[in-house]
Amino acid sequence: MGTLTQTPDRPLLGILLMVGFCVVIPFSDALAKVLGADFPLLQLVVVRFATQAILFVPLAVLAGINLFPSRRVLGLTLLRACLQIAGLLLMFSALRVLPLADAVAIAFVMPFLMLLLGRFFLDEEVGPRRLIACAVGFIGTLMVVQPSFAAVGWAALLPIGVAFAFAFFMLVTRAMSREIDPLALQGASGLVALPLVVPFLFFPVADVAPLAGWVTPQGAQVWLLVALGIFGSIGHLLMTWSLRYAPSATLAPMQYLEIPVATLVGFAMFSDLPNGLAAMGIAVTIASGLYIVFRERALSRALAAEAAAPAVDAASKQASSG
Repeated sequence: MGTLTQTPDRPLLGILLMVGFCVVIPFSDALAKVLGADFPLLQLVVVRFATQAILFVPLAVLAGINLFPSRRVLGLTLLRACLQIAGLLLMFSALRVLPLADAVAIAFVMPFLMLLLGRFFLDEEVGPRRLIACAVGFIGTLMVVQPSFAAVGWAALLPIGVAFAFAFFMLVTRAMSREIDPLALQGASGLVALPLVVPFLFFPVADVAPLAGWVTPQGAQVWLLVALGIFGSIGHLLMTWSLRYAPSATLAPMQYLEIPVATLVGFAMFSDLPNGLAAMGIAVTIASGLYIVFRERALSRALAAEAAAPAVDAASKQASSG
């Protein structure tokens, strides 16, 4: 029970799910920025994974889905959890010093990395147009880095570490996405990650920029922590589903659409707006992402027409012979 059937690629559905991720996840990042001023970063990470486990493990069990259908899945789940822990820690650290939109935009060297990693590790097809679009988006990312680096120094490069961690994270997710249900994968990731991070809650809390330890939330902070866990868990569920239906090389540029959402959320919550050069860089990355949307639509239509052609030819031959 709970065995998955092979799911054919459906690029447009994968793109829609990735768009959902891009809309939801900036709210999780914004809450991490708010809470990062008062709580140790690993406490926020524990909240994220505990919420995943609480939300998705019962659903997987009720559906009769095996959380660890094989040793391979268990090993990949552990690797995926470690990559996610690293990515979250780096992102939450960056959000302590950078505006939300800038941190997200700098991390968007990731799609460029994913194209190369998908090509060499998963043997996914990467056409020249996709490569050019992501290279243009990468140039836009560099335009965002420059003013942030001038303002806060080397901390502006933390999102590049996020990009490396989550590039490998998404490739691992893609590699196992057809062997385990997305709900089960999210629940299993929470279960595997918690033993790795919960021990850090018992460390003493540092006075400045605490990494480990426990601070008891007060009043509205409880609900903010709950919201952080829910937005982050649902966002990554959408991302996991998207990778089940489309190659990582297809979805990577689509994530650029997270940037305008992060910009709006950052302005609404923190009154932060990118400066002129950063805004130009963001515009470049968005344009490259939108190009990929229209490119994928055209390719999907062409493939559908090509697949339908033999059936039409066979029908016409049968009719003529009759």
